[in-house]
Amino acid sequence: MSAALDFLVKARPEAMGHYFAFLKDAGRQLDPKTRNLISVITKVHSQTERGLKQYVKRALREGATPAEVIDALLMAFPALGLAKITWAVDVMLSMQLPELDPGAPAGEAARWHDLAPEAELPVVGAIRVECDGRALFVARGPAGPNAFDSRCPHQGTDIPELALEAGTLTCPGHGWVFDLASGACVRNGTLALTRYPTRVENGQVLAYW
Repeated sequence: MSAALDFLVKARPEAMGHYFAFLKDAGRQLDPKTRNLISVITKVHSQTERGLKQYVKRALREGATPAEVIDALLMAFPALGLAKITWAVDVMLSMQLPELDPGAPAGEAARWHDLAPEAELPVVGAIRVECDGRALFVARGPAGPNAFDSRCPHQGTDIPELALEAGTLTCPGHGWVFDLASGACVRNGTLALTRYPTRVENGQVLAYW
């Protein structure tokens, strides 16, 4: 929340309460992924970087892929224009999102990758897997398996398997500590680990990039 919006919530709580209630009710018939994709478009229209990052992460958490986020922006081209769309893509590239990695081989199509049997995942903690040129930590989450990029979102340090301790992962670079159930940074930093869309098929954990 911006400083100005935070001020308005405190200064005019009744009016702002009605506003937030309206926003919640207005999207009541939409599934969470669609609702967050629409919010991404509104943040691009207003060119609010903090809000864009927030809603891109929410859309991904609700099952959208980076390709779907790009498609949503391109579909809104008549309203957004090319300048705002390229601004948004620059912001997304800075977030090191799956499938938008500038270091990925040119022309390689995104697809589902076989990581490991779900039965091999520990109840607490994670396993480190190297698959098709990427290293990932695969852990059990509240809604199923999660796959996180091994690179710290701070400065891109590749976090080794030795950094695992119970349910957390500590980057050796600057001591950022991550919760392996959610990927959230719980100490010394603010950015979460990059999470890849996952699914379980025939007992195997698959990740998409």
